[in-house]
Amino acid sequence: MSRPNSYLDAKLDELVTANRILGNQRVCDSFGHVSIRHPDHEDRYFLSRSRAPDLIDRDDLIEFDLEGNPLEDLRGRAPYAERFIHGAVYMHRPDIHSVVHNHSMNVIPFGVTGTPIRPILHMCASMGCDVPIWDSRDRFGDTNLLVRTMDMGHDLAKALGDKRAALMRGHGCVVVGESLRLSVFSAVYLEVNAEIQIKAHQLGGDNITFLSEGEVQSIIETRTSFTVERAWEHWSTKANRPYAMEPQRSEF
Repeated sequence: MSRPNSYLDAKLDELVTANRILGNQRVCDSFGHVSIRHPDHEDRYFLSRSRAPDLIDRDDLIEFDLEGNPLEDLRGRAPYAERFIHGAVYMHRPDIHSVVHNHSMNVIPFGVTGTPIRPILHMCASMGCDVPIWDSRDRFGDTNLLVRTMDMGHDLAKALGDKRAALMRGHGCVVVGESLRLSVFSAVYLEVNAEIQIKAHQLGGDNITFLSEGEVQSIIETRTSFTVERAWEHWSTKANRPYAMEPQRSEF
C-alpha cells in the first residue's frame, strides 16, 4: 500500500525542520546538507537546492535518483555539487534512510591529526567506537576536496562501510541514520563529542576515559524513540519551526 500524500508532505516538512535544526545547532553554517530517502521509492531521495540550511523552505526541496539526476523541473534551482554523497550512501546502505554531510568545526581536527574521535559522553554513543577517515587524495589525488562525482561518492560510501559516521580529511564528515531524526541527532552529538574531547585532551592529554564498546552498545540498545523525540522538540522550537511528532504511516 502506498503512503497517502499527507505522509510524504509531513516527511518533507520534517526535512525542512532538519535543515533548520542543523543550522541552529552549529552543525551546518552556510554549507552542508541533509537528505531523506523517498519513503515509497528506495531508488530516490529528497535534497534541497544549493542553499544555506537555515534558510531552506519546502520549495527548495528536489527529488533525485540515486545517480544524482533531478526527477523534476529545477526551475532555475541549482542543486548541491556534492549530492553524490547521498545517492552513493543510499546505494551501499539499504538500511539507511537519511544522510547528513557537514563541516562542523570541532570535528575537522580529528580528520587531520591522527587523533581518533571516540565517544566520551553517553549522549554521543550513536557515533560508535570506530569512526573511519576518508581521504579523497588517496584515490583521486589533488582535488578541491568536494565529492563532485559518483566515483568519489562510492569511494566515500565504501570507507563509511557499516558505520554511522565517517570523517572526510580536510573537509568534514558524513553521518547516517535509519531515520531523519536519528541522523540529525547523531550529527549534532558528533559535534558535541568533538568539542568535549578537545577540551578533555587539553586537561588530561591522552589520559581520557572513553566509553567502552559494551557501554556504547548498551546505550544504543536501550535508547528509546522518546530520547530522540525530546531532543527534536527542543531543537525544532529553538530553530523557530513548529514541533510535530515523527510522521507515521497510515494503514488505512
